[in-house]
Amino acid sequence: MFEGFSPETIDFLWGIRFNNERAWFEAHKEDYLTTLYTPMKELLSELYQGYSQKHKNLPLAGRVCRIYRDARRLHGRGPYKDHLWLTLSQPADIWACQATFWFEVGPEDYNFGLGYWMVKGDTAAKLRARMDNRPKEFERLVRQVNKYPEFTLTGETFKRPKKAPSALLEPWYNRKGGFSLQCVRSHDDLLFSPDLVPYLLEEWEKLTPMYRYLSTVDGDPDPRDPLE
Repeated sequence: MFEGFSPETIDFLWGIRFNNERAWFEAHKEDYLTTLYTPMKELLSELYQGYSQKHKNLPLAGRVCRIYRDARRLHGRGPYKDHLWLTLSQPADIWACQATFWFEVGPEDYNFGLGYWMVKGDTAAKLRARMDNRPKEFERLVRQVNKYPEFTLTGETFKRPKKAPSALLEPWYNRKGGFSLQCVRSHDDLLFSPDLVPYLLEEWEKLTPMYRYLSTVDGDPDPRDPLE
């Protein structure tokens, strides 16, 4: 049962940031398991149960990320992440290529929202085609999420902007490779409380219409295919 994270969780995250090496991690592995990994798994279990009960028609898979960095992508950094996250999305081989709910905790803050990060080229083309052909459909979703100022649209934009169907859609139309709707909060009492579960479920619920919409984009015909 998720009881909240603890100040020791944050202590461990700062510790791994400044001591990112195998010897330190092995000496503090029990701290990692008890203060970070186990509560994250408990949080995921309750979020999965709560969200899937309300959305029984959505196939879902939950994951807690590994703290070990990919050895091929260290780029001079240590072998461990100084943050940990969980995700909830449709079952897939590569979860980051589809719409995904997430929660993440790091040394300075925690964040959560809806990510659509590693969007494949054909999927991005399909999404822009939807905006071109049915702009009002996506505009309704954008107006809806714009009611929630806690969420910020993030993601790299094209250096040479494409012409969007409307000014409202322009920030979305010109995201390169993906985007996210993100809320960032400083460490607070909520992080250390079981009340984090209903809070996250309520916040994810605000983004569910957008999640449902994005989850169907892959099924569209590729607008770049002349045979379609």
